[in-house]
Amino acid sequence: MALAALPSTAALAQDPQTLDEAPRTAVVSAFEPEWLALQEALIEREEHEIAGVEFVTGRIEGRRVVLFLSGVSMVNAAMTAQIAIDHFNLREIVFSGIAGGVDPQQSIGDVVVPERWAQYLEAVFARETDEGFTPPSFIETPFPNYGMIFPREVDVARAGGEMEEHFWFQVDGALFETARQLTNAVTLQLCTSDDTCLSEQPTIRVGGSGVSGQAFVDNGAFRDYVFETFGANVLDMESAAVAHVAYANDVPFIAFRSVSDLAGGGPSENEMATFMQIASDNSARVVRAFLAALPE
Repeated sequence: MALAALPSTAALAQDPQTLDEAPRTAVVSAFEPEWLALQEALIEREEHEIAGVEFVTGRIEGRRVVLFLSGVSMVNAAMTAQIAIDHFNLREIVFSGIAGGVDPQQSIGDVVVPERWAQYLEAVFARETDEGFTPPSFIETPFPNYGMIFPREVDVARAGGEMEEHFWFQVDGALFETARQLTNAVTLQLCTSDDTCLSEQPTIRVGGSGVSGQAFVDNGAFRDYVFETFGANVLDMESAAVAHVAYANDVPFIAFRSVSDLAGGGPSENEMATFMQIASDNSARVVRAFLAALPE
């Protein structure tokens, strides 16, 4: 008896369903305080769930947006960003969240808007030899190492099956210029709701570099290495992954990160638990002003 022809893999594949045709700005957060702070300004709310992730559409400052929580980690950030691109009509992607401060000139509560992002923990873990830690001869390692860790570039798929090597992913130039205009236009919070206050008034700092990786960093020596090697202002666990996905999909990207802790550079225990809320609120405050300033 002849077997019925089975559908091909190509026939089984379907284009993702677009849930909303309206052009929107995606605003991503990693932690719940960041996500809730943004929702306080949301109107015309509608909810969608895809692969267990909640996507909320509406308007903030008159701008059509879709908000979602990536969750912590590079993988979560990349996954949720691609879902948003596949199911919504995105004009740009904006990250609003907290970060560890790396630049000694920055303080907790500052909102930092880097001009470029890198996946600094994309690396070779080298073997130890009599000459020290030595990576394989066939792998290029363009940056100084931290012990056995040798950072390297990441491959990015492009049209036609070509691969590009990247370390830095630039944010969108037009979005960056809009952000630059906000430097003196937004007053950031100085105190938490329980009157725990920062030692100095936080500011908006536009420019410089950010790095992202799979580790929560609370180590002063490693913080120094990151600053000296990459000139990073801040480090986090998501932004560069979203920058990578946005670049691969030709979607403009920018990230706003408020310093919640000093990544191990402070004199005592990590500060994030104390200042997460004020950092989240400050980032959300700047992102709201940014959305209002975007041209139609």
